[in-house]
Amino acid sequence: MKLLRELYDYREMIFSLVQRDLKGRYKGSLLGFLWTFLNPLLQLCVYTLVFSVIMRNGIEDFYLFLFVALVPWMFFSACVASAAGLIRAQQDMVKKIYFPREVLPVAFVTSQFINMFYSLLVVLAVLMIAGKGINIFAVLSLPIIMVIEYVMALGIALITSAITVYFRDMEYLLGIITMAWQFLTPIFYSVDMVPARLMPVFNLNPMTSVIIAYRDILYYKQLPKMETLIQAIICGILLLAAGLFVFGRLKRHFAEEL
Repeated sequence: MKLLRELYDYREMIFSLVQRDLKGRYKGSLLGFLWTFLNPLLQLCVYTLVFSVIMRNGIEDFYLFLFVALVPWMFFSACVASAAGLIRAQQDMVKKIYFPREVLPVAFVTSQFINMFYSLLVVLAVLMIAGKGINIFAVLSLPIIMVIEYVMALGIALITSAITVYFRDMEYLLGIITMAWQFLTPIFYSVDMVPARLMPVFNLNPMTSVIIAYRDILYYKQLPKMETLIQAIICGILLLAAGLFVFGRLKRHFAEEL
């Protein structure tokens, strides 16, 4: 509760950092903020070419099947890998002024979350234009899984950003970890393709239930199953709790290590 009160007291700082990140992301580029929408659209064009023309897959509208899962994965992977150097990038601020150090990962994940939100608007528009359509009742449940993923991403960002201060090689290892993690998550394939004997291990992946829920809502146009949501909620709470614990223990000596 003390941490929540501190974060609330420093809400203007969080807002300022989020705003700075969003404005600075495409600073100096000709199209600026439009790249937020163009990036997912250009990726969709590539996937459509590859999986609808060159590498045809037995799954109907495979490019959409892939696209609705890839957008939330990109948000999560950015919070895993890019958050690693977060504390080091703000070391002058960390050394000179007091503020709850959790402000930095909260602001970073929030910025990435806003970017994913705009990308999901593109996904919804593409689904409508492609004739796939949407189920309005299913889409109304989308904010639930988005919040759950935000909690997961914040938990993992707290862990990676804190550990990297002490173990600099973590920043490089995370590139390999996220690549492996991506292929262990049902993004490029259906969960039905996973052998039954591997499912207990496969379900330990916190992103499995999240991707299944996104795909249920956007691709299959149905409400996520209750067990999928419960699994995602449990994973989210555990990751956030682990992140707060690790970050809370390691933040005490950030200034000395930097």
